[in-house]
Amino acid sequence: MAKGYLLVNVYSDSIANPVKNATVVIAKNQEELYKTSTNEDGQTERISLETVSEEYSLTNQKEVRPYETYDVTVTALGLTPTTVEGVQIFDEITSIQNVYLTSIDENNQSETQELPPNTLWGNNPPQQEETSQEENAIAPIVLREVLIPENIIVHDGIPSNSNAPNYTVPFIDYIKNVASSEIYSTWPKETIKANVLAIISFTLNRIYTEWYTSRGYNFTITSTTSYDQKYTRNGTIFEPISQIVDEIFTNYIRTGIKIEPLLAHYRDETSQTGILSQWGSKDLGEQGYSALEILKYYYGDTVNIYEAEIIGEYPYSFTQTLKEGDCNYDVYVLQNTLNYIRGSYPGIPMIQNPSGQYNAETTNAVKTFQNIFSLSPTGQVNRETWYKISYILTAVSEMTNSVYR
Repeated sequence: MAKGYLLVNVYSDSIANPVKNATVVIAKNQEELYKTSTNEDGQTERISLETVSEEYSLTNQKEVRPYETYDVTVTALGLTPTTVEGVQIFDEITSIQNVYLTSIDENNQSETQELPPNTLWGNNPPQQEETSQEENAIAPIVLREVLIPENIIVHDGIPSNSNAPNYTVPFIDYIKNVASSEIYSTWPKETIKANVLAIISFTLNRIYTEWYTSRGYNFTITSTTSYDQKYTRNGTIFEPISQIVDEIFTNYIRTGIKIEPLLAHYRDETSQTGILSQWGSKDLGEQGYSALEILKYYYGDTVNIYEAEIIGEYPYSFTQTLKEGDCNYDVYVLQNTLNYIRGSYPGIPMIQNPSGQYNAETTNAVKTFQNIFSLSPTGQVNRETWYKISYILTAVSEMTNSVYR
């Protein structure tokens, strides 16, 4: 039997408040299979679970579901017991399940969320066939430049359903969620990159053209595939997808001399010009095509990859990769930032007497941070590590300010 892995992160309300000593139970068909507790950073060990062979996720078939599903129940003192049903486990892939617990209310009832199947396995309507030109003819209001926001607002339903809730979601987390819902994490790396770039570009087109807000809606994008992309609140994230998004989340595609990000439509299978075939992109990746070559194959030779500026409340911008032996002010900022984050994540070792010298103590702290947040544990602070540090710093600072305000 094939094996996959599950990592559960438990938080109280937000990522800034990990829950220590929460009890995590893994079950299938109501039978308890595994029981563990979270460490001081709110995280379990990587749990090995049985699943089906990778081969079923590499073939476009409907006979055998290409992943196994499990139920995760989390309990912690003073917090509402929460169960997430249908957590997906793929062959040799680490699934990351974040569970957000809320304070127990007067009804003291447990919460249950059932995760939907991946769109390649389930039945989801395809995106409507729009073009960015048609949209801009209707909604001429556009932003002056392409920017990556800190957060976007996701409407969890069709646009006209005013009763559907809105969720404010960090941009990076939204892209990870959609990619984990729309493709399989077992696919070639360049295929995953190509699909992530299409997802980012589609999202940025909605932002750049102010597609929904210009029509009077109070959200950025919807969660339904007939209008936009599949977003699953608190959905499982898969480590290979997470790492790629952290690496390229500021990149997007556009065609020719057009300024706006491409409204990059995609489907599981298609022979239509200008629409990416997800299964076809998998085949091209297996043939050795790069992400850009895959994108050109479907969107035309004039498509190219560009980088957008980041806006929002990130307190510092990435300037250069920091590594052991460096000595400068950026290292000093890094050391103090990790020490501050350590207030919420005590598993990160304290850096004694920050001096701006990137020593072995700093390397150890960085590696621990990278392990906690499923980044490649190099001990060096590259672009993706720096922005994750900055993101966590912002979350921890907001929580601290709300407590002492």
